[in-house]
Amino acid sequence: MAPESVIVNCARIDKPDLAAIDCLARTQLAERRCGRDVRLRSANADLLELICLAGLDGVLCVEVKRQPEEGEQLGGVEEEGELPDPSV
Repeated sequence: MAPESVIVNCARIDKPDLAAIDCLARTQLAERRCGRDVRLRSANADLLELICLAGLDGVLCVEVKRQPEEGEQLGGVEEEGELPDPSV
């Protein structure tokens, strides 16, 4: 059975420091002891960089929001058009 996940919204951590990383790591440790894992959501580039610098990128799970490719609309919305004729 997969462990239950606790989502931590990191959007308000605009200037991350080692105290924030320490808090996130301690939260992850406490939740793992309870059989859950922590997933970080909305982490900015500075926070991701600091997590990697601290060597915790293998421990702290970050949910990555995929960016749309060029010409693609986010959310799976496709442009309207006609379907090709299957008889051809």
